[in-house]
Amino acid sequence: MVTHPQRTFERLARRRDACVIPQPVEGDPGHFLVDATWGTITPMQLAPGVRTIGELEVIDHIAAGLPLVDTRLSKYLAAGTLPGARSIPHTEIARRLDELDPTTDTIVFCNGPQCLATPDAVRILLEAGHPAERLLYYRGGIHDWLTLGLPLEAPI
Repeated sequence: MVTHPQRTFERLARRRDACVIPQPVEGDPGHFLVDATWGTITPMQLAPGVRTIGELEVIDHIAAGLPLVDTRLSKYLAAGTLPGARSIPHTEIARRLDELDPTTDTIVFCNGPQCLATPDAVRILLEAGHPAERLLYYRGGIHDWLTLGLPLEAPI
């Protein structure tokens, strides 16, 4: 359920076997099974100063060789991650702060707009003093990346 001051929206009930990562439909390239029953919808802007970006900005960031951090738990990495991304699960980010350069724009992402991993990681980073203006939130995450037909690769 999503509550707004003027209205409440009922979401589909979570399936017991909810599929967090879109799955390709066998024999039908370009089609994916997308499960809309899991997670909590996250806001467009996570915190003041943290910029939310889309796929074209992510592609430019990758082309420039700038850092991307996949904040998902390791168990979700089997299918791959965005090209050039480093895995730092949100549960480990506080212990691995030294792996992030606070002077460089860094994209952080997770499974998508229903995933709480990146919002958690951003909160931890900001509390640790990481500058908000250096964090770029790719809200679409793996969910939107895959459904747009963009490639995945093994994490760094």
